[in-house]
Amino acid sequence: MRLSSEIKRIIVLGGGTAGWITAGLLAKKHAGGVKVTLIESPDISTIGVGEGTWPTMRQTLAKLGVPEAKFLQKCHATFKQASKFVNWINPENDTYYHPFTEPQGFNKVDLSPYWREATQSECSFSQAATFQHYLCENGLAPKTIANKQYEAVANYGYHLDAGQFIELLREHCTAELKVELISDTVSHVLMAENGDIKSLVTKENGELSAELYVDCSGMRSKLLGESLKVPFLPCDDIFFSDTALATQIPYTDTHSPIPSCTISTAQDAGWIWDIGLQHRRGVGYVYSSQFSTQEQAYDTLVQYLGDKCKIDKIKKIEFTPGHREIFWKNNCVAVGLSAGFLEPLEASALMLVETSANFIAEQLPANTQQMPMVAKRFNASMLMKWRGVIDFLKLHYVLSKRDTPFWVKNREPSSVPDTLKELLELWRFRSPSEYDFTDNMEAFSAASYQYILYGAGFQTDFSSKAYLYEKSALATKQIMLNRQRLEQLKYSLPRHRELLDKVNQVGFSTI
Repeated sequence: MRLSSEIKRIIVLGGGTAGWITAGLLAKKHAGGVKVTLIESPDISTIGVGEGTWPTMRQTLAKLGVPEAKFLQKCHATFKQASKFVNWINPENDTYYHPFTEPQGFNKVDLSPYWREATQSECSFSQAATFQHYLCENGLAPKTIANKQYEAVANYGYHLDAGQFIELLREHCTAELKVELISDTVSHVLMAENGDIKSLVTKENGELSAELYVDCSGMRSKLLGESLKVPFLPCDDIFFSDTALATQIPYTDTHSPIPSCTISTAQDAGWIWDIGLQHRRGVGYVYSSQFSTQEQAYDTLVQYLGDKCKIDKIKKIEFTPGHREIFWKNNCVAVGLSAGFLEPLEASALMLVETSANFIAEQLPANTQQMPMVAKRFNASMLMKWRGVIDFLKLHYVLSKRDTPFWVKNREPSSVPDTLKELLELWRFRSPSEYDFTDNMEAFSAASYQYILYGAGFQTDFSSKAYLYEKSALATKQIMLNRQRLEQLKYSLPRHRELLDKVNQVGFSTI
C-alpha cells in the first residue's frame, strides 16, 4: 500500500515552452503552498519552431500576469486571426479560411443550410458567416490601440518567436512567480519499489526529489517514456508527414504588411507554413519522406519563397506522428512533445500544452493518495482531446481533391479514423452541431468543423429534412448583420503592422 504524503514539491523536467508554461501556471495557482522547480539542461536545445497559438494563449498569458504589450515587444509577436488554406482542395487558385470568430449569430441559427441561397453563392462560407475573413484578406488588426490588453474586437491568438517566448517565460516565472530554476542535466532516474519515480540524479546538483514530476523533456520523453515505459502509439497510419524543413526569412522592407493569419499552402508531398512576425517570416515545409526526398523538399521550399529570397539556414526536424498511451502514470505526467506530436497543422501543439498545464494546476491532488484518481481523469480527458485533434486535422486532408500520391494516400479509407468517418456520414444530411461534440474537453467546436467543411466545398444535402429549415429570414438577417459589422470595422480597425508599431511605442490603454 502506497503511503500518502502531501504534495509540497513539483519538479518540471525541461525548459521549453511546455515546461515554463506548466511551471508558471502551477506556481501562480499554488503560490506559498507548493515549491515548483524547473530543471533546464544547458546541454539540450529546444526545437523552437512552434510559432502559432490559439486564442486560449491570451487567457494563459493573462493568468500568468504577463503584460500583453511586453509579450508582443519581447517576442516580436503578431496577431493571428485565422488559418488560411491555399490550394488544399485543388492545385491552383483555391483558398479557404478557418477564422477564430464564430459565425454570426451562431447561438441563434445555424447558417449552414441557408448561406448559399442567401448570398447566391457570391461568397464563401467564411465570408458570409464572419467579418474576420475580410480583416485577414485586407491586412487589418483584430483590435485598436484604445482596447485594453487581451481585449478583442475580433477573436485572436498570436504568432511568436519561440526562442524569445521561452526567454520571456523563464524571466517572468523565476522573477515574478518564484519558480526555482536549476540549470543542470539529468544523468539518470531512480525508481521506487512501487514503480514511482523516486528522484532525478543531476550532474551538478546531485539527487533531486519531489512528490510529482512533470515530464517536459521533448520527444525523448525521458520520464514517462524511458523511465516509466509508457508505450508510444504512432499515428503514422493516419498522418504521413514526418519531416519538416524550417527557415527564417527577413522582410525586404521594414514596412511590409504582416498577415494576421497562418498561411498554409499545399504542395505535392505536404504543405508549407508561412508565419509573419514583426521582424521576419517563419517558413517551413512539412512533408512525407515516403513521397519526397530532402532535396526535392528543399527545392519545393525554394520555389515557394522565390529566387529573391536568400535562405541562410534550414533546420530539419524529423518526427513520428503519435502520442503516449496515457499521459499520467504514477507520480509523473507528461506535457508537450513528451506526451506526443501529430504535425504543425492548426497549431494544436501549444493548445494541448495549455490544456494539460491548466488541468494539472487546477486539479492538483492534495496528496499522493489522491493522485491515481486525478491521473485517471486527466488521462480520460486528454485522450478525448487528442482524438478530437486527430479527427479535425485529418479532415483537412480527406476533403482534398489533389491527385499526387501523398494526397491520394491521405484519402484512403484505411487511413481515416472511424470516428471521423461516422461524422462525415452524418454530415452528408445535416451540418456539424454541438451535439456532435458533447464532451467539454473536445478540441474543436462545431463552428470550426463548419469552416473547414464548407470552406473546402463539402455539400450537405438538406433537402430530405427541408421542413426543419424554416429560419431563412433569421439566417439572412445574421448575414446582413455580419456585412454591417464588416462595414463598421473596415474603417475603424488599423492595419496590422500599424497597430503593432503603436503598441511598441505606447502600449495598450489602461483605462
